[in-house]
Amino acid sequence: MQRPLADEIRPKALDEVVGQRHLLAPGAVLRRLIESGVEANMVFYGPSGTGKTTIANIIAEKTHKTLYRLNATTASLQDIKDIMADVGTLMAPGGVLLYLDEIQYFNKKQQQSLLEFMENGSLTLIASTTENPYFYVYSALLSRSTVFEFKAVPPEETEKAVRRALEIEQGRSQLPLEWEADVPRQIATACGGDVRKAINAVELLCQAAAPKDGKLILTGDDTLQVSQRSAMRYDRDGDAHYDILSALQKSIRGSDPDAAVHYLGRLLEAGDLLSPCRRLLVIASEDIGLAYPMAIVVTKACVDAALQVGLPEARLPLAEAAVLLATAPKSNTAHNAIVAAMEDLKRGKTGDIPRHLQNVHADTVGADHQQHYLYPHDFPHRWVRQQYLPDALKDVKYYEWGDNKTEQAARAYWEKIKGEDL
Repeated sequence: MQRPLADEIRPKALDEVVGQRHLLAPGAVLRRLIESGVEANMVFYGPSGTGKTTIANIIAEKTHKTLYRLNATTASLQDIKDIMADVGTLMAPGGVLLYLDEIQYFNKKQQQSLLEFMENGSLTLIASTTENPYFYVYSALLSRSTVFEFKAVPPEETEKAVRRALEIEQGRSQLPLEWEADVPRQIATACGGDVRKAINAVELLCQAAAPKDGKLILTGDDTLQVSQRSAMRYDRDGDAHYDILSALQKSIRGSDPDAAVHYLGRLLEAGDLLSPCRRLLVIASEDIGLAYPMAIVVTKACVDAALQVGLPEARLPLAEAAVLLATAPKSNTAHNAIVAAMEDLKRGKTGDIPRHLQNVHADTVGADHQQHYLYPHDFPHRWVRQQYLPDALKDVKYYEWGDNKTEQAARAYWEKIKGEDL
């Protein structure tokens, strides 16, 4: 049976690995550890197809330890016990190097079962995860490991692997194999930084190529069909989901409408309608706020329209909201005020509600006056000076006026009414 192309092309040496220059360039820490043969527990964190398994294989060769592989999605405690039973035998005389893929799927007890063997040196662990290890990996295990973050491979690096794969397919092919000039770059760009996906695309293209004039030609049109949407990295419960939402909000906060519609488009292209709707409503209040109070009204109307028409048309009102929010003046004063108030509450700074603000529990006429509450509508400009915060907080200022036109106009109005600088 023919080996999968992605396995056949897997690098055997560090210099053959594409991408991860921050980890593998000469002098980089991980490269020095590997070349010196140091046995260290590691957690590889990053997207799929970026070389985590390849590096683990190279480390196993350098350390001369028996390499075992487990995938946490299917492995059990018994699998770990079976592996550790080989330590000290002819199967693993120098100890075990365990490559544990998708460690985030191991529960706390399963992860804890590794600690004893990591402590006595009989097991060197290399765990990989596509999710943030600080959220999903048991802290005691993390404290005994070094985390290395793998990044999506840039197209110019991926293209090197694509060209190697094409050359291998040329050697395999029974007919002369050729490709249009842009095909390697198209594949490298469309794979979204996942080298494995790029190699699989090469293999699929070659298998699907139709003979013409006694040879096989890989075309740009075929490449587009094989790789369409493949550049999307998205998992509704994973880091990619929250990274895109974060990028959307930060782009709008930074008043960049082009980036805003880009990240909105990535969410919608993945079929996610609810997440951008919720996030745009948050942004309208958190980042635009009192600088343009109608932003939340317009955004709510756009969200309602998007949910009513559904995809793909929903992209139109949501794009309108995203561009509006990105180009609107910004104020986070209301956000800061409620955050500061709630921080005081968490610290126990509350106090009794002033008597004149308490709810009236009397049937007698004029109970308000008995509490000495001053009804603002009875006074000029609908305002009268009285204490509203509890005694313990009476001098606290949570809200600070923003420097935008709307808030400064309100500030000027109240300074005139109250006769003081605010």
